[in-house]
Amino acid sequence: MRGSRTSYCDYKVSTFNKPLFHFGRRHARFLKVWFSIGVGFALSALLGVTLILLWELAKAFHLSGGSNKLGNLRSALLFGLPSLPSGFSLSLADAGYICISTIISVVVHEFGHAVAVTSEGIQIEYVAIFIAVIFPGALVAFNDELLQTVPHWTALSVYSAGIWHNAVCCAACGLTLFLLPVFLFPLYSISHSPMVLDVPRTSPLSDFLAPGDVIVSVDNVPIKNAQDWLEVNTLRYNMKLHNVNISEHTGELGVVNRMKGYCVPSFMMEEGKITGLPENQYACPSELTAFVKVLCSTNTTLNDDQSKTDPSNRQSTIYCLNAKDVVRLNKCGGDWGLASTNESDCTCTQDEFCLAPVQEPGSVWIEITYSRTSPECSLLERNRLTASETSGLKETNCGGTFIFVGDPISMAHSIQLTSYQPRFGPKFVAYFPNLLEKILVWTFHVSLALAFLNSLPVYFLDGESILDATLSHFTSLSARKRKTVLRLCLLGGFLTSVIALFQELL
Repeated sequence: MRGSRTSYCDYKVSTFNKPLFHFGRRHARFLKVWFSIGVGFALSALLGVTLILLWELAKAFHLSGGSNKLGNLRSALLFGLPSLPSGFSLSLADAGYICISTIISVVVHEFGHAVAVTSEGIQIEYVAIFIAVIFPGALVAFNDELLQTVPHWTALSVYSAGIWHNAVCCAACGLTLFLLPVFLFPLYSISHSPMVLDVPRTSPLSDFLAPGDVIVSVDNVPIKNAQDWLEVNTLRYNMKLHNVNISEHTGELGVVNRMKGYCVPSFMMEEGKITGLPENQYACPSELTAFVKVLCSTNTTLNDDQSKTDPSNRQSTIYCLNAKDVVRLNKCGGDWGLASTNESDCTCTQDEFCLAPVQEPGSVWIEITYSRTSPECSLLERNRLTASETSGLKETNCGGTFIFVGDPISMAHSIQLTSYQPRFGPKFVAYFPNLLEKILVWTFHVSLALAFLNSLPVYFLDGESILDATLSHFTSLSARKRKTVLRLCLLGGFLTSVIALFQELL
């Protein structure tokens, strides 16, 4: 990235001048081919960003209706950063990852410029780290007048080197992420379910989960990795938004989820039966949960007792039951799993009824199954499998099932998960794969943003020099006309970039 003539604070280093020059000259033949490929990429990036800016300009003047797909592509190219869920903010740890990733991306970018210029036999003067206003950056200083004397293609390859190296950095991060299980296999085992790394005290799951626990399933949906955990809970969130379509309101009690129920034996119902007061003002004790009978579809085959449920009594009768006992029972309803239907399947045995929990409006009832990874639990699990027992996790101290009622999105982001379990060593080594993944992901996005930011045809960025060298190499315009065209392109690119930025922020 070229430095501007505006005032800024910087720190200049000349220690790397000779090593970089010797490296560039030693591998000059290969590097010329390497950076020639980079020219092709940089010109493609410049063309692509220019087309997006023209589309933004047409959209601003209502000449194009636009599309969501193109809008998403625009955001990815111009800004390169991953989108965050609604209401979710960056943590202090994420800010640290961004700082580390920014340093890596800037170093890769400037290393590209330095090697490209030294491969042409031009000495670099120094490497500077600067802060312009509040924005940090870096630059490689070299004799710009000497660079003007070399062929235009050579200058173009030098100016394109930073963008090209950022693109290669993105590819390297993606490939490393893909092969990370192979690289870490000697030290870590890849679990079929994600392990909890951290549960802050502010997390709504802090009373249920602890570091080292493994998330097995959510609402009977197997969880294989951290991404599954987020996707399944996002599905629960979408169901909450459409709660009116699959629920029925019951006065002051809240919302009855008609699609998610449990087959409760009649004797448990009799013990917890409460005849509500007028307008259902009654509330269960804090340790118990309110349940009501599910209104079943007429197309579903039920036993006689279930089909004769009196609707008038259903709203005035609730059942205060212990949720820990209820979750052990068989399930009924069509909302257990990823697929959901509009009709409730309330089929239970002759002496059971399908009861659904009563929820507060806007909340979701989620059943989370987990296991523990202590040596004692691992030995107990092996013995259980050997004995072909089917008691499950609910009957041991090595895991269980608990209920979360609330917002699934905030709950899902309140804990830290990893798919890697250390084979040996202290507990803190379990954090290394997650740390490495975060740095690789953020480096990918920051490097992508830096590449396309420098592809913009605007002042003081690589795009200005690339456009100037391109006009000099591919056109026969006079120096005066070339400068006029360059100024018009840069002014148009700057104004259109400002418009695109405002449209993204609004």
